[in-house]
Amino acid sequence: MKTTGKLLALSLALLLFLTLLPGCGKSPEGMELYFFAAGKADAILITAPGAAVMVDTGEKGFGKEILDYLEKKGIGKLDALILTHFDKDHVGGAAKLLSGIPIDRVIQSNVPRDSGEYRDYVRALERAGLEAETPREPLTLSLGDLEIVVDPPKQEEYEKDPSNNSSLIVSVRYGDTSALLTGDAEEERLAEWLEQEPGHYDLIKMPHHGSWEQPLSELLALTEPQYAVLTDSEREPAAEKTIALLTSFRAETFSTKDGALLFRSDGEGLIFIRQG
Repeated sequence: MKTTGKLLALSLALLLFLTLLPGCGKSPEGMELYFFAAGKADAILITAPGAAVMVDTGEKGFGKEILDYLEKKGIGKLDALILTHFDKDHVGGAAKLLSGIPIDRVIQSNVPRDSGEYRDYVRALERAGLEAETPREPLTLSLGDLEIVVDPPKQEEYEKDPSNNSSLIVSVRYGDTSALLTGDAEEERLAEWLEQEPGHYDLIKMPHHGSWEQPLSELLALTEPQYAVLTDSEREPAAEKTIALLTSFRAETFSTKDGALLFRSDGEGLIFIRQG
């Protein structure tokens, strides 16, 4: 009987230990940033107590994976879907998402692209009875302690790479912690955003899947991120020059080509939880 009692006590202690490990049991209160492993594509979920926001949706067919993950997390509604721009690797899963879960509002960039993914998205919006918002001035979403600022492009159209350069740039703040999601912003868009002289961000989702852009040095110098995320793939990895620059700035760098990424904030600090 004594042996049985000891085994039971050890089992209970082990169960308690496991529930306190990151990713096991109920997640603690706070903000989470989840970067899906979507190949060379963006799909990012932001959650906080009473709030859930998606930024981009990966390529066509990826919407089901997003919906499965939301169901697993017990998320039955999105406060917002933000589409930074309309390239297929950002808008591809939007139609499936719109048909699979209630979404309060949709915020989009101002430069459409004629593609099957875009047309599917527009039809899904209509079926959902939603009208997307296309901001021309910075738009702030206040969701409890979570604040999201959507910064739109300053021009109606860019001469070079108009789709990428029309990317919405999304700032996320939770307490004293912050993250910057840059879509596929290229040189011209980054340069105009940097005119605001932004302060520090704990995490940056690097622009355009880690491709090299001239303003990256200034971006990292002004924001001094602790973490950098690259949404690239084995077949199309980030530029070596970009990775070398991140190393020189001592930013701890993660890539979704190695698996999904989870970061968590308690409002005082942002920490990396797990990959995969």
